[in-house]
Amino acid sequence: MTDEKPQTAAVIYNPIKVDLDALREAVIAESSAAGWAEPTWYETSKEDVGQGVTAQALKDGASLVIAAGGDGTVRAVAESVRGSGVSVALLPSGTGNLLARNLKLTLDDMPGSVKSAFSGVDRSIDLGVLEIEREDKSRTEHVFVVMAGMGIDAKMIENTDEDLKAKAGWAAYIKAIVASLRDPNELHLRLRLDDKQPKRAVVHTVILGNCGSLPGNILLLPDAVVDDGLFDLMLMRPGGALGWIRVWLKVAWTNGVVRRTKAGRALAGERRNDGDLQYETCTRFTARLSRPETIELDGDEFGKATAFNAWIEPGALNVRVPADAAAA
Repeated sequence: MTDEKPQTAAVIYNPIKVDLDALREAVIAESSAAGWAEPTWYETSKEDVGQGVTAQALKDGASLVIAAGGDGTVRAVAESVRGSGVSVALLPSGTGNLLARNLKLTLDDMPGSVKSAFSGVDRSIDLGVLEIEREDKSRTEHVFVVMAGMGIDAKMIENTDEDLKAKAGWAAYIKAIVASLRDPNELHLRLRLDDKQPKRAVVHTVILGNCGSLPGNILLLPDAVVDDGLFDLMLMRPGGALGWIRVWLKVAWTNGVVRRTKAGRALAGERRNDGDLQYETCTRFTARLSRPETIELDGDEFGKATAFNAWIEPGALNVRVPADAAAA
């Protein structure tokens, strides 16, 4: 006989992106089968995209937090779970499903994802933490699980039509990409990696990644590993139209196709930096911009920043994955 209370799963859900009735039925069934207590439910909103309700779920004693929504919901849940030791299960919804893709989780099997939430194992992954300084000198701190960026990628997100995105999914970004590529502005920044000497750079795009796969078979950061305790940094500055073609071929073909297999990596040879693309690794990255620039975290725009300070927290987030995916 034991006085231990049964475990409780808290479901943080975006009502726009989930079929609540089907989700509720699946979660209650799997929770009961696992011998857990009745699950608790917390709805996100425009005012609280997940941080507040997740904090409340933890206060209410959640043993597991199930994030049922898009990338914004996952990032917000991770931000509040950080440091608690409570695990997070992903129920992929929405357009990107960035973390689920990088963990090679199934994206279109809600019942299977729910089952894994209760029967799977935990995998510890790194968290990126980023302190943003605004033009008025105010500062805010956020986490990201996939990548943060400035330049073309941030402008692409800023230019994306949300109504079109809801109807057309990932294809909606094409229009935004075209609009962003027409933007002639470059990023002028003073940057520093770890304890190296600061240096100045002029680039079109800065990407700081915890992992590197995007929808559309795009492997933006080919060496990024979600649990290696390192950031992968990409600095992009294509030289004219030919430079953009070289970047696209390297990202979409060499990284996205060739390097995905052992034989392909051997064929492609050692990855080399060039004038169009430079890759580095670090555990801390700081940058100061010559003017305020749009910044994005995990596919969401976070306004304009004049500077930022980012660091990695190794193994800071436990994600529930199927047992056979733990070593993926």
